[in-house]
Amino acid sequence: MKIRVDVDYPYPSRLRSFLYVGLRIKSKKRKDYLLNARILAHMLNESKMHVLVYWFFTPYTVPDKRLLELLKPENHEVALHVATNPEKERKTLEKETGRTLNYYTIHGTKRLIARLLWGRKLSESQAKIPPTFPLKSLHELQTFSLDTMCYETDYGEAQKHAEELISKGYVVSIHPEWLFQKGKRSHRGPYYEVLKKIIDVDRELETLRVRKKGFFKIAQDAEEYEKNVEPTEVYLEKLQGRNIDIFTFIERKWCCPSSFALNGWVKTNDNVGLLEIKNFESWLQNVGKKTRNMIKKAEKSGVKVSVSERNQRLAEGIWRIYNETPIRQDRAFPHYGARLESIVAMVAAANNSTFIEATLEGEIIGFIQLRHGDKITLTSNILSMQKHWDKALNNAMLAKAVEVCAAKGEQWLLYGRIGNHPSLDKFKENNGFVKVPIIRYYVPLTSRGKLAIKLGVHRDFKDSLPDFIKYPLIPTINFISRSKAKAKMRLRKIRS
Repeated sequence: MKIRVDVDYPYPSRLRSFLYVGLRIKSKKRKDYLLNARILAHMLNESKMHVLVYWFFTPYTVPDKRLLELLKPENHEVALHVATNPEKERKTLEKETGRTLNYYTIHGTKRLIARLLWGRKLSESQAKIPPTFPLKSLHELQTFSLDTMCYETDYGEAQKHAEELISKGYVVSIHPEWLFQKGKRSHRGPYYEVLKKIIDVDRELETLRVRKKGFFKIAQDAEEYEKNVEPTEVYLEKLQGRNIDIFTFIERKWCCPSSFALNGWVKTNDNVGLLEIKNFESWLQNVGKKTRNMIKKAEKSGVKVSVSERNQRLAEGIWRIYNETPIRQDRAFPHYGARLESIVAMVAAANNSTFIEATLEGEIIGFIQLRHGDKITLTSNILSMQKHWDKALNNAMLAKAVEVCAAKGEQWLLYGRIGNHPSLDKFKENNGFVKVPIIRYYVPLTSRGKLAIKLGVHRDFKDSLPDFIKYPLIPTINFISRSKAKAKMRLRKIRS
């Protein structure tokens, strides 16, 4: 597989790049200098595919030491993207990089303003190459523009079409500036998702979840409790390239305590509700008489609890439970109104999960989803029909969950956090879960991220409050949540 990379502009920001090129400023000191090019180089180096990459640099994108270290000569060819003066630019690029150049391409533009920006005459869309120029043109190779393809069609079609052309020997043409952003005027990008699939890299980013919070973006790994997250410099650079301002992650203290060189990172106290499992019998003995009676009550009520198969029947049962009521535990229930198709897809995709179902006369009236991770199992969902709450379903299903974990030899069962819902906290404690303190790290990646942390707005509001203030506010928070849900329902009825 061959890739042609035209590094036209020095920064991910088009505005800053235009300013620097227009003012003839050549600076390699900024952290974001050739940032997208470095992200691309990391991706290509991580790929197990044999990829030959031709990097074409202009006078304003001469690779710095950080990028050159990534461009190993065995599969990265440093080449010239001619802007105005072919011979002068060739000598400069060879001197700055210490590489012998073999190939060139020509930077061109249709816009008059861009021609002035690059120092050309208005009549010159691109520089002229003298007949004696010693470098070989790469323009004669059959190429296709991946960033243009990703602008014109969806990711699935773009990936399919790109792989077909690659199999026929076509060279992939890309520009780092369109890695993540879309250019409406130029009809290019973003192509990151497609390239990632083609060269099969960045799988560790597939579980990344990003949310906008005020003036900044904060990200965390959705599976941070199930696996160790230890952000490397390369990983953080990738996040920075995605315009993420803060990355947050936890230390899994119960199984894998670590010490990190903070480098400006911020530590805060967090917690998890954990149950240490030795065997099912000892758990049942330790939870107390009241909990054991609740488990027996479910059985006497005719409830049967068992491990469920991941099929259409289970999905339909979950769908009915989700859509029974918009209010649960005095708060708006976020899954109310879920479509059956999305639940079918969720069940099918839950490869590392065990589902436990509670049935009454053959009908699913409750379920738990257990997610099995590295040295931990999580209760991702534990829900039952409100009309059957008098049958102690959740106690019976949680007992089955402990039995399943014990049979698998899994030591730890995690049930969220403790401290944000008094009645739910009591249920956890009655079933043997204890509050285990852990450390949550916040890594500022940008100046906005540093400002957010300095202002103290990086944490959720409820987490920054002490318990003696938070607990009295919970009824009010629940009331607001219920009122919003009811207002949305009334609005839907009016519109329908």
